[in-house]
Amino acid sequence: MPDFRHLSVLPDEVIRFLAPKPGGVYLDGTLGGGGHAGLIAERCTPGNGLLIGIDQDQEALAAAGRRLRGYGAGIRLVHGNFSEIEQHLAGLAIERLDGFLLDLGVSSHQLDSGERGFSFQQDAPLDMRMDRSQGRTAADLVNNLPEAELERIIKEYGEERWARRIAAFIVKARLEAPIERTLRLVDIVKGAIPKAKWEERIHPATRTFQALRIAVNRELERLEQGLRSAIDRLRPGGRGVVISFHSLEDRIVKHIFREYAGGCTCPRNFPVCVCGNQPRVRVLTGRPVMATDEEIVSNPRSRSAKLRAVEKL
Repeated sequence: MPDFRHLSVLPDEVIRFLAPKPGGVYLDGTLGGGGHAGLIAERCTPGNGLLIGIDQDQEALAAAGRRLRGYGAGIRLVHGNFSEIEQHLAGLAIERLDGFLLDLGVSSHQLDSGERGFSFQQDAPLDMRMDRSQGRTAADLVNNLPEAELERIIKEYGEERWARRIAAFIVKARLEAPIERTLRLVDIVKGAIPKAKWEERIHPATRTFQALRIAVNRELERLEQGLRSAIDRLRPGGRGVVISFHSLEDRIVKHIFREYAGGCTCPRNFPVCVCGNQPRVRVLTGRPVMATDEEIVSNPRSRSAKLRAVEKL
């Protein structure tokens, strides 16, 4: 198994907003290689604190286990998706959290591992599953979905203006032979987008690969479900931190945080409140926190990271 390589983004900012305390119970819902988890565990495990790490990638769990072994009983690692936080916490007999972190980025290891199929720069099976034990692959989608559904996925999840042409080119190509490798899909996408319209700073296949990855792993649906569950499990004063990497994720995080921070939703012309809604969190980040220039130089993948945080009331 190759080494699991991943530079955690915004590490100082995560600790500043999460503010982990000795004896607290914290959740890293997207454990990865355990970089953020190690920083949190260092601060919370004294005083019988606990760090729970969830990841759907078995390779990530194995790497994190090696990295965090020194914390002994202060660490609990769970194979699964953070959208099932309720079930995972129930299995550990944990009622409340003092804080949680969701880092929604794809790890460097996943991008660079040829066999995973996430990268458009290496030839690999067209897989893209975070958890390779279940679910449809990207090859299943491109070879079996109707053209209209492919267009919707590429347009909605990839925000790709050429979605209609790309979907049409995919359907035409799969009639000749199944699309099973990443570089074949790259060639199809490049053929669909007029070369004069290629963008200087982004590979032509970037948005299509992003869209397929989101669809394969049901990322947006799971984000909303998991984020709501995590906020609901926070104790008063507990904090939640989310790092997103594209506008679709950030929009969901921003809207959920605003919803939980809002109070009365009655129409303005109502003389008295009848809904009874009260603010449940305080938003700690009016605007998303971004990586510094120094971090971007050392970790270029941090360029698109956006951090938002809330505190439970």
